[in-house]
Amino acid sequence: MADAGAGRARGRGRADGRRTLRAALAALVTALTVAVAAPSATPAGEGTGHERTRAAMEAAVRDGIPGVLARAHDGQGPWEGSAGVSDLTTRRPYLPGDHFRTASIAKTFVATVLLQLEAEGRIAMTDTVDARLPGVVRGHGHDGRRITIAQLLNHTSGVFNYLDDATVREKAYGKAFLEHRHDTWSGEQLVRLAMKHAPTFEPGAGWSYSNTEYTLAAMIVERVTGRPYATELRRRITEPLGLHSTTLPGADGRLPRPSGRAYTRFHDDPGTTHDVTEFNASLLWAVGDMISTTADLDRFLGALLGGRLLPPAQLTRMTTTVPMGNEPDIATGLGLFRYRLPCGVEVWGHDGLFYGTQSIAYATRDAGHRLVLDFNGDWLAGTRAAGDVLRAEFC
Repeated sequence: MADAGAGRARGRGRADGRRTLRAALAALVTALTVAVAAPSATPAGEGTGHERTRAAMEAAVRDGIPGVLARAHDGQGPWEGSAGVSDLTTRRPYLPGDHFRTASIAKTFVATVLLQLEAEGRIAMTDTVDARLPGVVRGHGHDGRRITIAQLLNHTSGVFNYLDDATVREKAYGKAFLEHRHDTWSGEQLVRLAMKHAPTFEPGAGWSYSNTEYTLAAMIVERVTGRPYATELRRRITEPLGLHSTTLPGADGRLPRPSGRAYTRFHDDPGTTHDVTEFNASLLWAVGDMISTTADLDRFLGALLGGRLLPPAQLTRMTTTVPMGNEPDIATGLGLFRYRLPCGVEVWGHDGLFYGTQSIAYATRDAGHRLVLDFNGDWLAGTRAAGDVLRAEFC
């Protein structure tokens, strides 16, 4: 599977267990994409509260995912639920405090840090990339003098997605991932790979999801502050909010305890379920290498949309959207997606998809109703499973 963040470059992506990872990269914002499709039957289970949410989670387990962990927060307070198992060998159930890889939910954190720097007067969203990273975005038609920071954050820059580079594909696509799962990559290396290719389009002329954009965004944080991005994340977000279970692990491939296991089925070995819990996530440096819990992500969403992390001007800028391709119900802000559910409710957030995890974190604009969810397998990404849980909770 792909970082889910990792790309629906042009139009709606479809995924199944047979396609290559390259094609899987077209499945950006999986929960949103499947929810846009024609409505399915209401998940089994009637009642009030979160019974429909739990029923949708149980339906995902019946459809083959090992386990689901969720946390919702509404006017009645927090609710935690799970279905299936966190470990196929021990049959251990999911625990509320279990850690998991968030994949591209990490991008919302990157955007938040940059907007904080804007609020401090240290950058502007209208600054060009070249003004902050001179000469870095050049080559084969790329020109950082014509790309703004805002265009990086709302995916309108046209910068090539490094996950589509042949060097990455031969080491990270399919079963080759197992051989290279402990390789270390640097952000600068990944940007250089992207610069070997032509841009997807001229800056501002379209919409295309690219992990390179957020790699560059994190590099700008480091250049402006003079500190590692992980340090800025801790100093500005995780420590002030008490997100003690949220980390950027770097080259450390382990999951903190408590945690379950994470599983995938590769396109070139679809009949086998592989345990991919441990791996070096530097391939997703800053853009998807985060580890967290449902409680931490819930608190982060509440603080962000509740105005505790950004001044009003920056939060307004973050939630000012551009169209996302031809999807009428989805739009892109700065590090956030806005989705209008079939029932009319609008939710804001991000999701993640990579080997072993499919996660979503969404909330209403006033932060009064929130949902964080993790599947410990990635092969239902092309189905309605995550979208059904999202819809069951908010509709």
